[in-house]
Parts: sequence; structure tokens; C-alpha cells
Amino acid sequence: MTSSTTHAPAGVDAARAENLTKVYGRGETQVVALDGVSVSFPAGQFTAIMGPSGSGKSTLMHCLAGLDEASSGAVFVGDVDITKLDDKRLTRLRRDSVGFIFQAFNLLPTLSAIENITLPMDIAGRKPDQEWLDTVIDTVGLRDRLKHRPTELSGGQQQRVACARALASRPEIIFADEPTGNLDSVSGAEVLGFLRRSTTDMGQTIVMVTHDPGAASYADRVLFLADGRIVDEMAAPTAESVLDRMKKFETAHVPAVAR
Repeated sequence: MTSSTTHAPAGVDAARAENLTKVYGRGETQVVALDGVSVSFPAGQFTAIMGPSGSGKSTLMHCLAGLDEASSGAVFVGDVDITKLDDKRLTRLRRDSVGFIFQAFNLLPTLSAIENITLPMDIAGRKPDQEWLDTVIDTVGLRDRLKHRPTELSGGQQQRVACARALASRPEIIFADEPTGNLDSVSGAEVLGFLRRSTTDMGQTIVMVTHDPGAASYADRVLFLADGRIVDEMAAPTAESVLDRMKKFETAHVPAVAR
């Protein structure tokens, strides 16, 4: 399945960080969660971010998505430096250019699946592109469940609704924070397969934080963090190669700085 998109062309970065630093606290209580991170996320690529607890992986994603404020450095979504935006413009950019998928689904229980999917556009007063919406709905495989409320859906189905919601507005980039953390292995594989297809078939750019080597194997590449720095990168990962790399962290002492 293919569809024309408004995403940045191949070879262009959907997002990037330049010398990104995030520091919490001061003096003896100061914690450096991100220590001068520079990294780019090419358009149309699926990137997984991994590292031991406290490595800074979730902090990195939150700063990239504009959910947390950087202490120094720059973060670009497309060609916009979001560290220079005021709250109003940052909110608008997150609404129009960024999609989010969280571990907890974050669906409204009183709304149907389709109402949850279109909610961000409804709030923004925008009508969805029906052809694109149909493509997303068919790709997520829930057309026969669109009128059901979250309580009438399985965990995997709820997360697929959350994925469709993130894709429906055709954002430049989607950030996924442990999207399979609350799912069984079968449901998790369904969601990961959908994310993989959204990149391959629809040109979507995805950045996913995960602790699961199996989940990371669906990505085009994996970034490994430790002590707030990117310490390694792996292209065309497999679950086995990621697990072998992660084992190297088990014998190293990594301070609990931030997730």
C-alpha cells in the first residue's frame, strides 16, 4: 500500500538535536540527564532508542518532542528550532507536526475508536483528509471496530487506535514511548508491525523508546544511550544483535540519572 504524503523527502532530517544538554538540579544534587547529544533522524526512517534505566533515553525523546525544555543546545523539527519557540507556537507545532504514542494508550473512554482517532484534528478545528484517514484505518486493521469504545477493545486494539490517532494528522514525526509496554507479545507484535508498515508503506518517521530487543528489531536502526550520551548505533538490527549489545551494559556501572 502506498500513499502520497506531505512528509519531508528522503535524505532530509525530520528532526535533529545539536549539542543537546538537559540538567536537573544544582550543586551537589545536579544530575546531567543529557550530555551534549547531537543526532539526526532522517525522514521516513524508524529509529529505536535503547539504553539501561537512567541512560537518558526518555529524556532525549521528551526534549526532541518539545515535552521537556532543553538546558542548552538546539532541537529542530523539520527546519524549525523548537527551543526558540514560545509556548503558543510550540503547542501549535506539536499539534500540527508531531504525533505521540504512549505506553498508557491515553484514549478517552467516552469516545468511540474513530472519535479518538480524529480528536486532535477536531480540537484544532480541522477536517481530516478522508482518503488519508481511510488509508490509516485500513492499515491499522480496525475498520470493523471504529464504533467501539476503548473498554470494548483489547489492549492491542486500543494501542492500534492510539497509533492511528498519531498518524491521522500526517505529522512530520511520531514519538513512541514504550508503546508495547502494556501489551502481551501477540498484541505487541501487531502494534510493531503496524509501525513498521507506516514507515515502509506511508513514509512516516518514527522514533521509539524501548527496552525490548524484539521491539527494536522492527526499526531501521537503533541508538544506544548510556550516561546521557549516544555510545553506539546499529543498522538493520535483529533481536539477537541488540541483546548482545545490551549485555555489554550489564557489567558496566551506569548511574541512575534519568529515563
